[in-house]
Parts: sequence; structure tokens; C-alpha cells
Amino acid sequence: MTEDPVQKYRDILKTAVIMQEAETYYLLLGIENQTDIHYAMPVRNMIYDALQYGRQVTDTAARHRKNRKSAKQQEKDHGDDYTKAEYLSGFYKDDVLKPVITLVIHFGTDPWDAPLSLHEMMNIQYENLLRFVQDYRIHLIDPARLTEEDLEKFSSSLREVMEYIKYSKDKKKLLEILKDNPRMMLDRKAAVVIKTITNTPIEIPEETEVIDVCKAVEDMLKESREQGIEKKRWQHSLRGVKSQKYYDSIEECRGCLRKVSSIFLCLPPKILISNVTFLKKVMFR
Repeated sequence: MTEDPVQKYRDILKTAVIMQEAETYYLLLGIENQTDIHYAMPVRNMIYDALQYGRQVTDTAARHRKNRKSAKQQEKDHGDDYTKAEYLSGFYKDDVLKPVITLVIHFGTDPWDAPLSLHEMMNIQYENLLRFVQDYRIHLIDPARLTEEDLEKFSSSLREVMEYIKYSKDKKKLLEILKDNPRMMLDRKAAVVIKTITNTPIEIPEETEVIDVCKAVEDMLKESREQGIEKKRWQHSLRGVKSQKYYDSIEECRGCLRKVSSIFLCLPPKILISNVTFLKKVMFR
């Protein structure tokens, strides 16, 4: 199956199998990774899903044409297998579509304040009118909205990533969850996501596959304290310098170096979260 020219812009699209008691369901799961809030997300997701459904209809019609052609070449009577309406639509009465679910995962530190549905994007309060306008809601996982119970539903390192992002601006709470937490032994990709999204300047050696985030943050804090002490000593030694202009020029130089090093540390690598594991009770919002 050739790739759709617009569908390829999805972040992730995979086939999923859901088993419920004796029933098995096949569906397409699309995932949109958002580091920034997108204020037109309902429309964007609606387009992606519509294109995918359209693609399924097109592929089904192509398969029927191929079967009819094959039957004709074999001189078989194929006239009673479909009706005129089925022939014209290309989609037969017994054909079915695979459900398409798009999940938006927000990796930003600020709470998602964008519309969650198509109706929320419209400035219409007249309910009798809105009930004729098809709505489209997005399924959102946002760190700021997740409760402790919600976080426990994740069985992959996404749990720790979401938890770290959720409390990245609450240093006291962040230190609490990092203290002696065995789950904070993360794979390198998860640690890179945390570092990039939250601008936490932790060290991630190239050759290391598993990162102890707790220790990395502790080392970072220790180094920051030592740098603070060293800065005070350095400033004290400059008190004997008579030229205030010279002192200001040194400060300016050190400020530039800090900005350059900060930009270098926070350069965002191309992050691909290739798989998100869902429990049966995962929350869609």
C-alpha cells in the first residue's frame, strides 16, 4: 500500500489489536507528539482521521476491482456477487472500516489550554444549532491533568517522563518523587526527552543506555551548589580590582558563555517515541 501524501505527516500510525473477552478488534492508532500547545488540534486530527478512512475505502474499492478483473479473466460468472450500488460506490454492503483513534500526547510543561473539540473552536452558544454541527473531540494525555492514579496506568517509561514533566516546575515535589525511586532508572531515549523538554541540564553519556535520573539530578544540584560557592569566591577576589569597567566586561563575557553553553545543552535532538504501551483502563481525555 502506497503512502498517502498527507497521511505521512502523522507522527506515528500503527495497527493495534484489542482483545475483550472472546472478541478481537483491529484498529489503527495514531499518535501526535506535541511539545507545544496546538490551538487547532481538533481540526488537524479530524483531517488525519478522515484521510485514513478515505484511504481504507479507496483500498477496498481497488481490491474489488482486482477481484472482478481476475474473475473475468478466469471466465467466471461474477455478476451476482455485487449490486449496482456496490459497484458504483466501490464499497460493498458487507465491507467494514477499521476504527481510527488518534491520541495526542502533550510533552509541554505548561497546562494544555487549547480547545478539546471542534465545538469549542466555534463562537456559538445556540444549542439547537450546534446539535446539527458534527463535533470532533481529541483524546489528550497532558501531564498537568494526570493524577497519581492516572500515572500508574502507564506500564512503560512514559509514566516517569509524564511525572517528571508534571512536577518540573515544583522543585519540592520533584525531589520527593526522585528520592530513592527505582523506576527512575530510564532508557536513554526517555532521559533525553526529560532533558530536552524540561531544560534539565543532566549529563547523558553517549555510550550509556540506562540513565539513573535521580543520581543525574543530584549531581547537577551538587555541581550548581559548588559553582555558587566558587562564584562567591570569584566575586570576592574581584573586590580589589579598581576598574569597575573591567569588572563589568568580565561579567558580560561570563554571561555570554553561560548563554552559549545553555543553548548547546538544550539543542533538541530528533525524538521518536516508537511505542506507547496502553493498559486496558488507560484514560482518554
